[in-house]
Amino acid sequence: MIRLTLTLSSVYLAVVGLALLFVPLQFGVGAVPTDASTELIALLRLLGGPFLGIAVLNWLSRGAPAVSLQKVLIANAVGFGVVGLNDVWGVATGEARELAKLFLGVHLGFTLAFLMSLRISARVSLA
Repeated sequence: MIRLTLTLSSVYLAVVGLALLFVPLQFGVGAVPTDASTELIALLRLLGGPFLGIAVLNWLSRGAPAVSLQKVLIANAVGFGVVGLNDVWGVATGEARELAKLFLGVHLGFTLAFLMSLRISARVSLA
């Protein structure tokens, strides 16, 4: 479960990071104006870096013992949880684009998977 969660989240975060770096207008369709300023495009590209960094961290952490992964799992649960709550807010208020409903499911799914992985790693550390 832990390895699968880290692998899937790594691939997901890498895709998002690469999309922000290389096709920010297409990735932000419906949220980013087609005539976006160069500053906004630069900001979106800047955000791609941390996504790629976390993707690499998750990828490299896949083979680590469960007991040593708790900090990585907590950080991912917090990150995906905050983004998921932002999606809930946007969907509930109607402020988010329609595509946010899909991302809401993805982000809350990853949040739950990381919380379950954290629980598994805690059980392993107690054993």
